[in-house]
Amino acid sequence: MHKALGARLIPFSGWEMPVEYSGIAKEHTAVRTAAGLFDVSHMGEFEIRGREALNLIQFVTTNDARRLIDGQAQYSAMAYPHGTVVDDLLIYRHRADHFMLVVNAANIRKDFEWIASHNRCDATIDDISDDVTLLALQGPKAIEILQTLTNVRLSEIEYYHFVAGKVLDVDAILSRTGYTGEDGFELYFSQKHSEPVWNGILQAGSPYGLLPAGLGARNTLRLEARMLLYGNDMDGTTTLLEAGLGSIVKFEKEEFIGRDALLKQRQEGVKRRLVGFEMVGREIARDHYPVFLDGQEAGHVTSGAPSITLKKNIGLAYLPAERAAIGIRFHVLVRSKMSEAKAVRTPFYKRTGGSV
Repeated sequence: MHKALGARLIPFSGWEMPVEYSGIAKEHTAVRTAAGLFDVSHMGEFEIRGREALNLIQFVTTNDARRLIDGQAQYSAMAYPHGTVVDDLLIYRHRADHFMLVVNAANIRKDFEWIASHNRCDATIDDISDDVTLLALQGPKAIEILQTLTNVRLSEIEYYHFVAGKVLDVDAILSRTGYTGEDGFELYFSQKHSEPVWNGILQAGSPYGLLPAGLGARNTLRLEARMLLYGNDMDGTTTLLEAGLGSIVKFEKEEFIGRDALLKQRQEGVKRRLVGFEMVGREIARDHYPVFLDGQEAGHVTSGAPSITLKKNIGLAYLPAERAAIGIRFHVLVRSKMSEAKAVRTPFYKRTGGSV
């Protein structure tokens, strides 16, 4: 289907993925002004069931899943004992004994083995990734488009909540979540219905300006919203506190992996912080470009790209904690040229109105 739409396909985490169809800028703008449809079926899904399901999740993740009610989702992470990041993920609570975890595509096997190795109780863990299609319909017109295809009252679904219902007569989980900074929904359903649901949404959304969107626009959209990318902005070498994700580390809950190391780091203070920046000139700071402070290399750009919405060149980078302040100036080595950048408040973009 992606080939038929003229997508440019690239290898990504063992998948052949559409990076763009009609152009990254065009697709990005469609999501900000109308809607975009993403095929993100490469993501991983695990079901955890049983009386001990919640206890297992509480131990391997840093957020407090006990706060969830049925039909609610939560952004969380898994940490190594020394506080660095195994992966970031979403937790969905169906019932007290039934949860779904959504993990990054590159980490499916690693994450499953990590969770299974810490299953000290009698929880059941199933990798259902190959059975699930995941489509993300994102943008200000997403709710209008999707409402024509389902009897679920979408306006009643709160942000980071979900319901089970039908989309185009297909059983699905409709989740008011996303990775773009816009309102929208993520739809989980059986992979055998992939083509008719994909085609049906595209057809219904066409009058609203809906475009199929690829990984390229997904990346520029999430960067504007300062949504972090595992493998770039955080990984097994960075801690959750350094990455600015202290809000999903709940020290007050019971024991969890990484708690002691993260608590010690919070007490002693982090040595570096992830900051957002914009380029002072017209240069573009790309991923992995070196960053310099006072002429000395101090790190590298973790994510960098033009902001299509704001017409600026933006990025994220780690700086020493004592220099990681709004307004600080530093340099990025862009194609052998020292180019000035300044730290700015993030998110770079935040939509007006609504709860997203």
